Amino acid sequence: MSDYAVSLLVRIGVEAFVALSAYLLLVIGRVSFGQQAFFVIGGYAAGIATALYGAPLAVGIMVGAVAAGVAGALLSAVMAPVGGIYFAAGSLAFGELVRVALLSFHYQVPVGADLTGPAGADGFRGVRALFTGGVSATAFMLAVAGLVALTFLAIALLLRSRWGEAMRMVGEDETASASLGVRVRRVAALTMAGAGALAGLGGGLFVHYATYMEPGHSDVMLGVHSLAYAFIGGLGTPLGPIIGVALDIGLLESFRFLAGYRMIVFGGLVMGLLVVRPRGLLDEVAVHRLSRLVAWGRR
Repeated sequence: MSDYAVSLLVRIGVEAFVALSAYLLLVIGRVSFGQQAFFVIGGYAAGIATALYGAPLAVGIMVGAVAAGVAGALLSAVMAPVGGIYFAAGSLAFGELVRVALLSFHYQVPVGADLTGPAGADGFRGVRALFTGGVSATAFMLAVAGLVALTFLAIALLLRSRWGEAMRMVGEDETASASLGVRVRRVAALTMAGAGALAGLGGGLFVHYATYMEPGHSDVMLGVHSLAYAFIGGLGTPLGPIIGVALDIGLLESFRFLAGYRMIVFGGLVMGLLVVRPRGLLDEVAVHRLSRLVAWGRR
């Protein structure tokens, strides 16, 4: 497999985590434009763990996920009770707050003969635990794909559980859910923490593959794309956001002649689907029909 194909597949896997994090919030009726903030928090925390303190690669990536999950839990103290346009605006403000804060964040320590660590607007460079650990790019790509598959299965099982039913109820009608005994604020807070951890996991994987991360990676466009992926692939299944990422990055990036028009094509695709299929390609109706077809085929 070529280096370009490996790089493309890693990028699809990394952004799938951010898309899945936005999808979880959509399930509870929250539209977030700020998941890129957790992506960067996870990346910085994972890089600090491995590049500055010598943590093993797997441990560093998990540190990034935990740090972003904690950030999501802290944010939920303010944002969990809020919904609608207020949540969307608050998530956007949080993403910008993180980006601006990282522009002045300096934390460097001596590593060998050099100083290593976040350096404000210059970003965080020299995160080389993946390559110094002897892991090939292909092996890393397969590991990322495996993590995406496990995450998909975990979310699918979660949504089939009683907790998943509570999440969907909150997304449909918070007042009715509360009257039936659902702890709306608790469901929202834990979902925000889990969504933050997922985005942070993607950030930890990204920073070790790219060997750097900078404040620009918390640009709002990553948040917009992660939200759009769910609307493209479909809201009826956690497979939807993954399909959305694959269509955007895998398809549009593969056709080099579309390079200068990618954002135009992507925007047109989102607009068209919102008109024709408001809940994406794999909406609840499509998933139900596919389930019946599979059940019929097993007979």
